[in-house]
This record gives sequence, structure tokens and C-alpha cells, in this order.
Amino acid sequence: MDTQNWYQSLIKPQWAPAPSIFGIVWPILYAIIAVTFGAAGYMFWKGRISFLVLLPFILNIIFNLAFTPIQFRLQNNLLAAVDILLVLGTLIWAMMAIWPHAKWIALANIPYLLWILFATALQLTITYLNWK
Repeated sequence: MDTQNWYQSLIKPQWAPAPSIFGIVWPILYAIIAVTFGAAGYMFWKGRISFLVLLPFILNIIFNLAFTPIQFRLQNNLLAAVDILLVLGTLIWAMMAIWPHAKWIALANIPYLLWILFATALQLTITYLNWK
């Protein structure tokens, strides 16, 4: 079953957004991520923050980029649910870790946090509704 047919066949909650919404939201969020995570990387490179402050940003990108292949190529809702929880956890960790050093980075990531909270609720609901 191809990816689009597989995803369309899943039971989703009534509040699930149309697929076109994802295409609008993610480019905006990736711009925020590029600027803020890039700034954190630059701060590390300049010696202004430690690797432990940068680490959650690195892990967040890894888990974020892993989500689509897990969800759509592997078609594994349970593993995607675990992954989105890791995205959420590392984002909160990153925002807390950078706060003492660059509050603007944490604040600029609030839209990303809000979307990931929504995406986590959506993925957990889809996983539950399609549990076999």
C-alpha cells in the first residue's frame, strides 16, 4: 500500500487537520528551527554555551527528521508515537537549557512547541485509534 493511501486509511480524530495544513506550518517552523538552532550552534562554536546545552538541540533535530520516515516509510504508528514524544521532550529540554544564555531562542521556539504539543496529541490519538 502506498504512503498516501495508507495514511488516508488510518482512523483519525475529527480534529485532525487537513494534510495541506502541514505543508503551510512546517516551512514556517523549519525557518524558526534553522535560525534558533543555528544560533545555538554558533553560540557553542564561540564557546558561549557548553555541549550539554547544545545536545538537546542536536537530539531534537535527529528525532524530528526521523519522524517522517518512521511514520510514512515504515508505517509504524507506535514507533512514530515514541519518536514524537522524544521530539517534545528534547524541545522542552532545549528551551530550558538555552534560557539562561539566550532567552530569545527559547521564546522564538514557542510556535514550534505549540505545534509539537498538538502533533503529539494527534499522533498518540492516531496510534490509539489504529491499535490492532
